[in-house]
Amino acid sequence: GEGDPRFRLVFHSDRVLAKAFDELALGEAYLNGEFDIEGDMLAALELRDNLDHRLRFFQWVRFWLVHLFYRPEAPIRQVGDDNYELGYDFFGNYLEARHRMYTHALFSTEEESLEDASENKLALIFGKLKLKPGMRLLDIGAGWGCMEEYCGTRGVEVTALTMSEPSRQFVEGLIRDKNLSATVKIQDILTYRPEKPFDAAVMLGVIEHLPHYQPLVRKIWECLKPGAPYYLDGAGALEKYSTSPFVRRFVWEGNHGYMCMPELAQEFLFHGFKVNEVRQETRDYEITICLWAQRLDEARERIVRNWGEKIYRSFRVYLWGACHSFKTDGLQAYHLLVTRGEGPGMRPGWWYRTRNFFRNLW
Repeated sequence: GEGDPRFRLVFHSDRVLAKAFDELALGEAYLNGEFDIEGDMLAALELRDNLDHRLRFFQWVRFWLVHLFYRPEAPIRQVGDDNYELGYDFFGNYLEARHRMYTHALFSTEEESLEDASENKLALIFGKLKLKPGMRLLDIGAGWGCMEEYCGTRGVEVTALTMSEPSRQFVEGLIRDKNLSATVKIQDILTYRPEKPFDAAVMLGVIEHLPHYQPLVRKIWECLKPGAPYYLDGAGALEKYSTSPFVRRFVWEGNHGYMCMPELAQEFLFHGFKVNEVRQETRDYEITICLWAQRLDEARERIVRNWGEKIYRSFRVYLWGACHSFKTDGLQAYHLLVTRGEGPGMRPGWWYRTRNFFRNLW
């Protein structure tokens, strides 16, 4: 070619070229510092089309064991133990500081700041849930307190659930410092028993860690008043469990799976919910995660100094890789708004349960 290269691969040993030509092998070599990627990371990731994407044998074995011996509380707990333990000191290096929202923002224009786009998202959720002072909101996955601060300062009483101790400590400090009408507890949604039903519920970016929708939808029904709305968002894929081998090995282990919108919407409808709105927001997530990746690169020295080179490299590949996937339609993003029905709700019969069991295994 002519002109300056868009990116350069710098190999530090011959071992890399002797490895399997797949995402997992090259990703692991990059984490171990056997080669570097200089220049345009997105351009470099276009090479993924030439790689083998198959799961290795041990990954398939682990995948099937996780699903065959599935326990409802396992997915979120593992995510909390293996990822969020880094704490906000780490995630604050790339999340926007105004709301600390760990899901995609909504952009009025593509030039809008991440902070303003996050404000757009929270205002939209507040309106969609028809929240008013004195109402009770269930936040499934407290993260770093964006819903607690935004809704708590507007008179809404928020109950937040999290499976991460650093998340609980951070949100508790936020509640105390800002005198918010909110509480946070270590609690899995699938085993949670509310004292009384809520006026609304929200779940941002957690659905990827709860791929078995039937117990989740039943629990949401139990937690809401008749006619109460529920808002969730997340990253989706055309095929359930089609996660990158690198992400499954080094970022989100265990039962992680991107949202399967047709199956999720079906589950809500079957259980007696009304599906009010499904909105595709892939471009918004692409912009959001690319901005996160840029901020991560800008904070490289601090991250390497405090958490090590391997942590920086794993999140660099994860964020830029996700940006590339959204850009090429490997991933999509949606929000879903449903309303709990007025009746007693429906319960799946034996045929429906059996079909879903084998569908999940497949």
